[in-house]
Amino acid sequence: MNRTHAWRSRLAAVVPTAVVVLCAIFFILPLLTLARYALQNVPAFLLGRETLFKNWSLSGFTLAFEDDAFWPALRLSLTLALGTVALTLGLLVPTAVWTHLRVPKARGVIEFFTVLPYMIPPIAMVAGIIVVKPHARWFLNSDLSLIPFYVVLALPFTYRSLDAGLRAIDLRTLVDASRSLGAGWGSTLRRVLIPNLRSAIVSAAFLTAAVTVGEFTIADTLLKETLPRFQATFVGREPQGGYALNLLALLATTLLFVVLSRVTRPRDRSRTEYVPPAADTAPTTLQGAS
Repeated sequence: MNRTHAWRSRLAAVVPTAVVVLCAIFFILPLLTLARYALQNVPAFLLGRETLFKNWSLSGFTLAFEDDAFWPALRLSLTLALGTVALTLGLLVPTAVWTHLRVPKARGVIEFFTVLPYMIPPIAMVAGIIVVKPHARWFLNSDLSLIPFYVVLALPFTYRSLDAGLRAIDLRTLVDASRSLGAGWGSTLRRVLIPNLRSAIVSAAFLTAAVTVGEFTIADTLLKETLPRFQATFVGREPQGGYALNLLALLATTLLFVVLSRVTRPRDRSRTEYVPPAADTAPTTLQGAS
């Protein structure tokens, strides 16, 4: 019995580590291959022990950065990301709060509609855009016309992040306390609820930005020169520089989610609590009691 228990304990300790190692190999090896192709100026058939560390350079990145279309595409993608984050939070934060307070039974319906963009492929939305395009050129000609479509694409991620944040706080108590002290709905939302939803709002903003910066199908349909569309065309002209830019985008996305995990990590309250020393907490004796 003791041997069986010891064997299960070893297995329970080894299996999670093995899974993590296998997942790391699965994700890191393709990135290393991509980095070798993008940054090493050695043909694949000449690779060997002697040439494995030769002719590595950052020329692939410089090819992308020196292209005249790169910086306008990056600027447009960042502008769309900021606009999408602002519109998404402006719509969803009051909606989620109102739903939790007034119509909690409607949360299931709202969750169903917000998950539809995840179930329906973006090409279906593209087909609808093509149908209405002749009748809405005044709107679709603007680069900012992509923002409403990106808000829809980000709904499955952003709403669930905000919903989880609202479930983690005592929403009704906070609202009732704020309203009883004379605060209006705007002040309650701005000064009470948003600080308590900081982690959820940051998560929603990061996820929305990631979806926006990486979207290609709708931008290509509407002929908007965003960063993903520039990447697709640049790979055809400069394969090495294009793959170097793709590698940089992957690393930037990974860094974005690392920052997200650090920002939304729960605080260690044990470091902030003040514990008075024993000398200060000991009861004082009355002088002259003896």
